[in-house]
Amino acid sequence: MAHGEKPQSRPIDTTTPSVARMYDFLLGGSQHYEIDRAKCRELLDIAPSTQQLARSNRDFLRRVVRILARDKNITQFLDHGSGLPTQDNVHEVAQRIHPDAKVAYVDSDPMVLAHGRTQLHENDNVMVIDQDMRETEKIKADIGNFFDWTQPVAALFVSVLHCLPDTGDERDPAALVRRVAALLPAGSYLVICQLVSDDPAVRSDVTRLMDDATRGRWGRVREKREVRRYFDGMKIVDPPGLADVIDWCPDNPPPPAHLRPTDWVEWGGVAAVGN
Repeated sequence: MAHGEKPQSRPIDTTTPSVARMYDFLLGGSQHYEIDRAKCRELLDIAPSTQQLARSNRDFLRRVVRILARDKNITQFLDHGSGLPTQDNVHEVAQRIHPDAKVAYVDSDPMVLAHGRTQLHENDNVMVIDQDMRETEKIKADIGNFFDWTQPVAALFVSVLHCLPDTGDERDPAALVRRVAALLPAGSYLVICQLVSDDPAVRSDVTRLMDDATRGRWGRVREKREVRRYFDGMKIVDPPGLADVIDWCPDNPPPPAHLRPTDWVEWGGVAAVGN
């Protein structure tokens, strides 16, 4: 293990659905259990477009990393709530453009950590950090001099903030975003998207399902106006501004209105930040 990584000690819970494993199932991966598949089927009953959203979100992650690396010359990426390794992870996209690009993945799911460290142990420009994504100061300490903190960093919160509840204190998603933005050096970027819905029934039903499934390790499906507040005081990259992620600098023409999900979407964008 490199760069201060901690040994894996927590067992993998195969009796409780994992958000990371459910996402892996929706992406067509193989790192999941029947408990995860069953909960995904329940989720699809409430929001049939869920699998489509998972895949469009993954496409967004690839695009935004590629654009930041290629067009903004970003070579350091901090990925909060990274999930299970799959095809075209952040470091693979970034290192195709900058072979020396560095990526710090943050997650607290034991299965994510085990698979990440197994697959990434030979890449000296990648580290996997075992921390709650809300522990900003601990994360920075774990990263240490792996990053050059005088150079820009792209901090990613891609489809993870809906996993955090509103607490009204420093652990609140909005407080976390502000804290990370304040940490980043000049020329940095913040990437945020999360699940939103205009339908109150979808918001409440999905939130209830996921909260029960994960035994309280879940946040809330929000509204666009709430996600917009995460960007208060920041310079949003516009165009394309804040949008459904399929409309954020798409590689191909996005689908017409009648082929788009009507239950919920991944919504957000990118902001320039840094001191």
